[in-house]
Amino acid sequence: MTLPQKKILNRCIKIAVLLLATYFIYNKLCTSKNLESFFSMIKKIAPSQVYTQLAIIFLLMLLNWFLESLKWRYILKKVEPISLLKAIESVFCGLTWAIFTPNRIGEYGGRVFFLSYRKRIQGMVAMGVGHIAQMVITSIMGAVGVVWFIFNHSHIQHWMLPYFAFWGSVISVCLLIFYFNFKWLNFLLCKVKGLKKYQKYFGVLTRYNKNQLFFILLYSLARYIVFTSQYLIILHFLIHDLPFYPSALMVFILFLIQSSLPSLDLWDVGVRTYTATYFFNFITPHQAVVIACTALIWLVNLIIPAILGSFFIFKLNFFGSSRT
Repeated sequence: MTLPQKKILNRCIKIAVLLLATYFIYNKLCTSKNLESFFSMIKKIAPSQVYTQLAIIFLLMLLNWFLESLKWRYILKKVEPISLLKAIESVFCGLTWAIFTPNRIGEYGGRVFFLSYRKRIQGMVAMGVGHIAQMVITSIMGAVGVVWFIFNHSHIQHWMLPYFAFWGSVISVCLLIFYFNFKWLNFLLCKVKGLKKYQKYFGVLTRYNKNQLFFILLYSLARYIVFTSQYLIILHFLIHDLPFYPSALMVFILFLIQSSLPSLDLWDVGVRTYTATYFFNFITPHQAVVIACTALIWLVNLIIPAILGSFFIFKLNFFGSSRT
């Protein structure tokens, strides 16, 4: 393929991605009755209070993805150092790709196309380190929520609680052991028939020492605290008598289930609302408010960042470094 042909194809792919993202976002926003419900609810509240709460939620969204950008930049030090600005651009661009791809797989492409051509596969493997770190935090916190839920809202005998607590602890410890020993995963992948030839790419997993993995885990924990705070702030703003600790633990369960189910970001709002209404029904009768709040968080955390990321799509180069 000649250079002019590559340039034409490169531009066509960018336009196609932008059109797909625009179509999916517009279509979903136009059909979201849950968002309409939220904006109907807040009409009865003083505008100054509403604007303050929405501003806090929006700023927390920016903080969330800024922390993810810092984490992504830190992870890439073992592959190809990039500037903080490029890390931010690649994270938001990845969210644009994720919006119309199953299980957010497009997020990998949206990020790694900012790297040099020969570093992209290693970048995808390194990105997996960050995702696993986030999964470990989500699973551990979710296990705490599940044990609490079983104890308080199920029909099992209370003497069985130590049994569930024990297995929750075992799973959490196993996840941490696995996370801090990525060399085991590298070893297993290299033993799989057909994957051994990619050993040079999987070798990225062995480049992180335990201190560095711990630092990545801290970034993941900080992000977890931020988007948990978003849920709690907006829920308690609209449901004043909602108990704090039970609602926080319900959010932990909600995140655990969301991370466990295959989904498409745009239709993921249905999974989110169904899960939220089922579990929050145990602690509050205000199901319509829970649904509306869940839709708002979906809009702020996924749709708005995807729109912002669309501005960076034309910085990508699919056939070489993003610098060229």
